[in-house]
Amino acid sequence: MAQQNYAADSITIRKIYDNALTSYESYDNLRYLTKKIGNRLSGSPQAAAAVEWSRQVMDKMGLDRVYLQEVMVPHWVRGEKEIGRVTNSRAGAADMNIAALGGSVGTGAKGISAQVVEVKSFEELEKLGKKKVQGKIVFFNRPFDNTHLNTMQAYGGAVDQRGGGPVAAAKLGAVGVLVRSMANEVQEVPHTGSTRYQEGVAKIPAAAISTKHANQLSDLLQDDPQLNFYLRMTCETLPDVLSYNVIGELKGTEKPEEIIVVGGHLDSWDLGEGAHDDGTGCMQSIDVLRMFKELNIKPKRTVRAVLFMNEENGLRGGLKYAELAKKNNEKHIAAIESDAGGFTPRGFGIDGTAAQFAKAKSWHNLLTPYGLHDLNRDGGGADIGPLKGQGTVALIGFRPDSQRYFDYHHTEIDVFENVNRREMQLGSASMAALVYLLAEYGF
Repeated sequence: MAQQNYAADSITIRKIYDNALTSYESYDNLRYLTKKIGNRLSGSPQAAAAVEWSRQVMDKMGLDRVYLQEVMVPHWVRGEKEIGRVTNSRAGAADMNIAALGGSVGTGAKGISAQVVEVKSFEELEKLGKKKVQGKIVFFNRPFDNTHLNTMQAYGGAVDQRGGGPVAAAKLGAVGVLVRSMANEVQEVPHTGSTRYQEGVAKIPAAAISTKHANQLSDLLQDDPQLNFYLRMTCETLPDVLSYNVIGELKGTEKPEEIIVVGGHLDSWDLGEGAHDDGTGCMQSIDVLRMFKELNIKPKRTVRAVLFMNEENGLRGGLKYAELAKKNNEKHIAAIESDAGGFTPRGFGIDGTAAQFAKAKSWHNLLTPYGLHDLNRDGGGADIGPLKGQGTVALIGFRPDSQRYFDYHHTEIDVFENVNRREMQLGSASMAALVYLLAEYGF
């Protein structure tokens, strides 16, 4: 990089950070999204309200183009508050904090009651066999491996039991599933999340149980393996609903055909307010465009903010975006996703070619003064993932500090009050800085 370019780029990036750290606009937008609209499960009235509101926000910014992209999404509803209760242990009855897993079938109005069998792996479940599982509730109780410094790795080592537990248990005749919440800490709040079923396998009710009550249930089972658990959930899946991805863009001045996406998912789970997951990512993505406009940064390549719908329980927004990008023969050179909370930035993960990674590394001295020390090849994200293979698009995951993310992830405490403005705005600036460099120099 030429010295005069380095100096000019350094000045521009400094202006980006100065603007972000003195701005309240994105944080105030997050406040409106979470407090006035609330949680935004796909197919819900709140999700529809979020689409229209975010479209209006970007419309008012004077972008080159703001539009909606149609996508049909699932409509699952939780129903009444779930009931989970140990009914006949030697220690007496005990209420347990549970939350239906997204996509789960209900139990019926009367609920179900059955003995519980605890396992920590699918292999352990298979060894028990049908004789010991049939007619029972399977309790998957594999905790996070907290020796991982990156909590995303701990999550990856445990989440398969949430997604695949109901099918594995149903194949052996189980009548229900409890899954230890995906969390590092011992908490009272349950963490929901998506599960899945398989054609030809019975659909059985599935719920997350808080880590505190998972430990308690495990202790009770040690003392009384015959205890019964009562489970009542009234969740159901309704017909699909028309929804939208929300898109705003600034057209490139020199190579408008080359597109850089920055985005997050507008939908959230129906517990809490979807603040960290993923209100912050969406507002940061919009904020990138706001800063370019306010600072009169005219990108050489097209910069597009995409608020994806239905990441949590279907990924249909990301799939539709990639489908239309291919159909329209669009040339994406990079896509950046923010879906790991609004915490202090640490860096980026890049899934791209060796040349692309080397080019990103060449910007090291421009980024590290702002705490962006971590740059590795482990990149991408759920919503941008379907773009993989369309040309040489680099898939980039924004990486904030991960230590607190799973305190809030998919819970009723993922609320606006648990987002720090400076941390969130540092994320906006980090993404804007990288987008600026990509727009200037490409990949």
